[in-house]
Amino acid sequence: QVQLVESGGGLVQAGGSLRLSCAASGRIFSINDMAWYRQGPGNQRDIVARITSGGSTNYVDSVKGRFTISRDNAKNAVYLQMNSLKPEDTAVYLCYAELRTEWYTNFTPHWGRGTQVTVSS
Repeated sequence: QVQLVESGGGLVQAGGSLRLSCAASGRIFSINDMAWYRQGPGNQRDIVARITSGGSTNYVDSVKGRFTISRDNAKNAVYLQMNSLKPEDTAVYLCYAELRTEWYTNFTPHWGRGTQVTVSS
């Protein structure tokens, strides 16, 4: 069974920084794209940043220049460095990975449970 576990959330003042981490464990053959999503009070889940297995990245416009996504393929891990945080960044941040458990299986989506990020004004 595959698990994605996030860490690094917390309470920070506006303008501050946080670094989120997510580690995938269990039976994993390979991981394709990894990403961070966030879910606000309305429960809508929106993508924040995405990174391919080759390291190409893209970001939602609202975080460009402030957030940086990276990954460590040897550790099956993805990170999100968040700088210049704003109150509107407050949300539960969820880790996402497309992975396969065997060489002959399809890539399937997997989610972590999320970590709370709260930015006070």
